[in-house]
Amino acid sequence: MNYPPEPFRIKVVEPLQHVSRTEREHLLKKAGFNIFNIPAEKIYIDLLTDSGTSAMSDNQWAGMMLGDESYAQARNFFHLQQTVQDIFDIPIVIPTHQGRAAEHLLFSVLVKPGDVVPNNIHFDTTRANVEYLGAQALDCAVETAYDPDAPLPFKGNMDPQKLLDAIRRNKGKVPLVMMTITNNSGGGQPVSMENIRTISTICREHRIPFFFDAARFAENAFFIQQREAGYQDKSIAEIVREMFSYVDGFTMSAKKDALVNIGGMIGLRDETLARKIKELLILKEGFPTYGGLAGRDLEAMARGLREVLNPEYLNYRVGQVAYLGERLREIGVPMLVPFGGHAVYVNAKELASHIPPEQFPGQAIVIALYRLGAIRAVEIGSLMFGKRDASTGKWIGPRLELVRLAIPRRVYTQAHLDYVVETFRQIIEDTSILKPLKIVEEPPFLRHFTAKLEELR
Repeated sequence: MNYPPEPFRIKVVEPLQHVSRTEREHLLKKAGFNIFNIPAEKIYIDLLTDSGTSAMSDNQWAGMMLGDESYAQARNFFHLQQTVQDIFDIPIVIPTHQGRAAEHLLFSVLVKPGDVVPNNIHFDTTRANVEYLGAQALDCAVETAYDPDAPLPFKGNMDPQKLLDAIRRNKGKVPLVMMTITNNSGGGQPVSMENIRTISTICREHRIPFFFDAARFAENAFFIQQREAGYQDKSIAEIVREMFSYVDGFTMSAKKDALVNIGGMIGLRDETLARKIKELLILKEGFPTYGGLAGRDLEAMARGLREVLNPEYLNYRVGQVAYLGERLREIGVPMLVPFGGHAVYVNAKELASHIPPEQFPGQAIVIALYRLGAIRAVEIGSLMFGKRDASTGKWIGPRLELVRLAIPRRVYTQAHLDYVVETFRQIIEDTSILKPLKIVEEPPFLRHFTAKLEELR
């Protein structure tokens, strides 16, 4: 298949370099077999994340020159505020330097030890911010989310019954419900409007605030338009506005669908909650009208939020991801389907079936991709989420063992994606290159960022 042609022209290029196989082997050992520790200039194709890796438009770069760097009440904040109000119909916006800062601020005000925070599936920083506060991050995704082969259109949905059970079991201990759109840890899968509406109704009946993790809100809206009955004739902007009408607020890493390299925000309807968050923001991040960002960053973010609603861009974006997924599936790589909006996910449990979860099959694939092709990807499996039971020593891993190939927005061409496919072909032809690993050093939270490992054979 061919994805739609890029709806833009390339005006600036950044040189890439190949490093030798010998140097790649040296770098892997020096990095403790942790791909996060390899210098970016030693990467040929970087699919580690779509966060902050987008190419900004000429319109955004022009806006950067209009940055008002006043400490307080800079005009770029008011442009961002008006943009958020226009697109989401959410009255209060609090800028932060990125998404995890928004999560930290929101949870620090609402969550206390012993609480339970339901989500469809928490992503890594969301989960860590909840657990850091002594609360439980509870996943309530539909069961089909854990079936890599189920070709259902909205595998990102939250299970209403699981949510109800959690609320009843933990009466008075559910300070908010989160929903990640699209569901990153579940394969970048979208959530339907029907499911958003249902979860909103449950939350309102139990007087529990309902929030989006809205990093990929536009991609989710595109899938609703393409897959959900009754939305084919609605614009992306109309769908987004309806989606957000069902929530009390949102956190956002603007480094995804807002098409910027740095930035985030919290959107709220509740003035009292906003005041408490702003008090903490001043202590931790900066004044409430800049939140740790420069004025030029606020301007780029405001412009990016409007650009991402362009249907031609979204058609190209999702089509590019589907192209990579289809090519990989054609050569026999086991994939999670349907393909998501920002990434494709390799079923590591199947591709590296000879490696048990506690020896990190996903990370073995990540290492092989760099070893063979200087490609950087990320494991979303036992290295990211697994642990040993403190009392029994038994390994407790996540239900999915995945490798995510996240495609930066407006950065790579079809030829780059074909190179990724050919590198995977080498793995398919000789899976003995996939070697088990063990951890030799790890921090207490978010270990996958800094842990050091060794290959076992």
